[in-house]
Amino acid sequence: MLYPVTPIFLAVSLSASMTIIGIAEGLAEVTASLFKAYFGRLSDRIKKRSLFVILGYTLSSIVKPLPGLIPNISTVLAFRVVDRLGKGIRSAPRDALLASYVSNDSGRIFGFHRGMDTLGAAFGPIAALIILYFYPGEYVLIFLLAIIPSFFSVFLTFFVRDKFIDVKKRGQEKYFEFLFKTPVEYKIFLILYTIFSIANSSDVFLILKLRHDSGSEMTAILGYITYNIVYASFSFPAGIISDKYSKKLVFTTGLLVFTVVYFGFGLVSNPILLFLCFGLYGVYSAFTEGISKAWISDLIPDKDRGSAIGLVNMLSGLGVMFGSFLSGVLWDQFGSTVPFICSASIALFVYLLFMTLRRFR
Repeated sequence: MLYPVTPIFLAVSLSASMTIIGIAEGLAEVTASLFKAYFGRLSDRIKKRSLFVILGYTLSSIVKPLPGLIPNISTVLAFRVVDRLGKGIRSAPRDALLASYVSNDSGRIFGFHRGMDTLGAAFGPIAALIILYFYPGEYVLIFLLAIIPSFFSVFLTFFVRDKFIDVKKRGQEKYFEFLFKTPVEYKIFLILYTIFSIANSSDVFLILKLRHDSGSEMTAILGYITYNIVYASFSFPAGIISDKYSKKLVFTTGLLVFTVVYFGFGLVSNPILLFLCFGLYGVYSAFTEGISKAWISDLIPDKDRGSAIGLVNMLSGLGVMFGSFLSGVLWDQFGSTVPFICSASIALFVYLLFMTLRRFR
């Protein structure tokens, strides 16, 4: 509910600049990223993943109404950081837990998870859109009501159960020692995905670009809803295709779609075309988000999956942080075209590297 509302709330109600919004998103991402790596590794070592799932969702839920109670830029910034802290605690242990149930269908499992998660992300903005229709400009009310679905999500986490394939007790291995034992494919993926993450700045810039060129907050939120519906619809089929053919094929197709979308956002100002690009962006997410985790799960044994997924999340999050800050500055200085074209160019470069290297399955 809150993701498309938060940047619009900052820009419209609190008059925040694009640089401020970029900093807010960057800080949120780096917070999540650092904790994803730490708690992913910790979950491998103490063999308790469900604990971090519960803690992460609980922390994010507690801060949901904060901007509604104290509506100012500092409070929204704190909300984004603490909310992402909760995501950082739960994400890698949750993904490793999902991978522990994999046999030969990692793409299918992660695709299904991303589809269901994203379907919820579509329902939230729809609810926000309905509230804004009946109560125009009442963003504070949305933040206050967001606590309701959060409560149910926390309640359901208590039914999550751990499953470890490798039950041997781990030694006191240092954090990065596991990295030296990982296959070359994982190391190359880690490097290329981190580079791509610099291009993959926060989605708030897509939302604000659509809002700016359409002149409508409703259109911007509806664009994000469309993105999530497309994302949810394509995630499970993308996972099935990746299991049947190749994780690389599906993932690199997603990178190519990203390139097209960002060139579109950089060069087009027609709201209808931007809206269509936003929908196409859902195809990119469906082809990369769950597939990347499934790909890592295929490469890394269960005992190190939390660490491996957490490390990728950490470095990619740092890339997103830098990319979000840079995009905000470039937008303020040169307009919206420059940051989108830069992102598209980096994504195209990474796509070509993936297609050139022969080490991947």
